[in-house]
Amino acid sequence: MTKAYKILGIIVTTVFLALGLPANAVDDQGRFVLVIDPGHGGKDPGAVNGKNQEKTINLNIALKMGKLIEENCKDVKVIYTRKTDVFVELYKRADIANKAGADMFISVHTNSAKSKSANGAETYLLGVEENRTSANLNAALEENKAILLENDYEAHYEGYDPNSPESMIIFEFMQNEYQKESLKMATFTQNQMVKSAKRPDRGVHQAGYLVLWKSTMPSILIELGFISNDNECKYLTSQKGIDEMSQSLYKAFKEYLDYHNKLIDKAVPTAQAIGNNGNEKELPVYKVQFMSLKKPLKKDDKRLKAYPDVDYYTEDGVCKYTCGNTTDYDAVQKTKAEVQKKYKDAFVIAVYQGKKISVKEAREITSKNK
Repeated sequence: MTKAYKILGIIVTTVFLALGLPANAVDDQGRFVLVIDPGHGGKDPGAVNGKNQEKTINLNIALKMGKLIEENCKDVKVIYTRKTDVFVELYKRADIANKAGADMFISVHTNSAKSKSANGAETYLLGVEENRTSANLNAALEENKAILLENDYEAHYEGYDPNSPESMIIFEFMQNEYQKESLKMATFTQNQMVKSAKRPDRGVHQAGYLVLWKSTMPSILIELGFISNDNECKYLTSQKGIDEMSQSLYKAFKEYLDYHNKLIDKAVPTAQAIGNNGNEKELPVYKVQFMSLKKPLKKDDKRLKAYPDVDYYTEDGVCKYTCGNTTDYDAVQKTKAEVQKKYKDAFVIAVYQGKKISVKEAREITSKNK
């Protein structure tokens, strides 16, 4: 196959991917799902300076960041792509986030350069900047070379060649619907690393990182500093450096979470009055209740499209989600069985004349009115 046809194939595949891979949310408690990805690991040390390895710096700071979030943000579920020194393929890192239905993906890395004077922190989101010969292009190419340690990597990255800048063409055709959110998180992160951790500011950039390309949610990649710079290496491997950097990343995430929650508050649908939806005989309506949340879901949340007639009502300050809408008790039992494949605690409720009543009472009313 010629290089031109390979690139064409990459473009076509990328367009299909960009149209949206569904994320299957697994958290039914309404929590924000954050996936933290400590870059490299196992047989892939990343950049190295003497005995110091990038994979260790990334893991130490990522774990400390995640701990701060878990301790202080109870409405957030934190998932790690790795918590120990193990090798995880790039596509599997993104796959973990995709399958978790993550709301944010943060990949933590440490930079390296030929010049030992290079220093400072920077943050990336997916894309290609105008200057393709820039250090950003080279940094992405270096990080993407991790796929060479994977078995059969050609099958997972649509022919992408980490040794060829020409392969970066795939990112020019990427229609990233999460760019606005990614940029917001990247900006918060960069500002906090500069403000809180006092790192030299290398700015926010776009680059073609494979781990971001495969992620179907807002996502960023952080370069904490330069391991190739002896002073920064010493800082990033010190307890002071770990504490300050993880604290700055935690503060950035907290800023984004507040921003995210404000958007939800503006976008929440109006609570529907629990009712019969106008059935002519005024028979009780049966629904399957499958989820209770502190706040309503956003209108475009995939959980609202998982089942027919998804709706919610508010009871005791809690948003209770239901699906199905039928006067046929046998039919609602079938719906319940289907819903329980994912939500084991789903159960049937009954509504009559705008009020919730017991299922037993509903069945008696149904029997009398048939």
